[in-house]
Amino acid sequence: MNYTSKRLDNGDSAAAPQTTERILYFIKTKGPVSTASLAKTLAMTGEAARQQVQKLVTAGLIEGRMEAQSGAGRPRQNWVLTEAGHARFPDTHAQLTIKLIGSVRQLFGEEGLNQLITQREEESRSAYALACSAPDLPTRLAQLAAIRDEEGYMARVEADGEDWLLIEDHCPICAAARTCQGFCRSELQLFQEVVGPIASVVREQHVLANAMRCVYRIKLTA
Repeated sequence: MNYTSKRLDNGDSAAAPQTTERILYFIKTKGPVSTASLAKTLAMTGEAARQQVQKLVTAGLIEGRMEAQSGAGRPRQNWVLTEAGHARFPDTHAQLTIKLIGSVRQLFGEEGLNQLITQREEESRSAYALACSAPDLPTRLAQLAAIRDEEGYMARVEADGEDWLLIEDHCPICAAARTCQGFCRSELQLFQEVVGPIASVVREQHVLANAMRCVYRIKLTA
């Protein structure tokens, strides 16, 4: 797990913070989950899982979300991260980044900011070209996910029928992207260059569109 761990100041035993981080990580990567799912995944009793969930709710790190039911019966409550819960994962010095972007805008205007994004894109292009050099697409995608994971995106690749999904459960530059969405535009272009002309890359889920994660579908063009 490549994220910053922060202990809850509630007098728990030494094992409790580890359990806390495991629960937060599970919700971060799997999306809305029920107490029963947490208990099963973490090999805990239902009561122990409920106690841990209540601690996280009290700490303001997770909150309940009712799941719509297609048939009769009570809606099931799942747990999702709050803004404070998401903040437990690295955000690459968000406030400093926002201030720097604002300063670039003020001093050099939008054209200067676009030049900054282009420079970052060129640096990333060189690094990605070196790291993602496998001749076959599946291996190249795995290499792309690996370098994105190292950059803090909690990235992975999953097969989806004849397509692939590049899933990024965290965005370490989210603050910068909200301030200037050109950063996201640049990334999509880079992914397309990595996969080459044999496939297309389409963003299906986007954190900036209030999705829980960014998901990209890679589909063979032939």
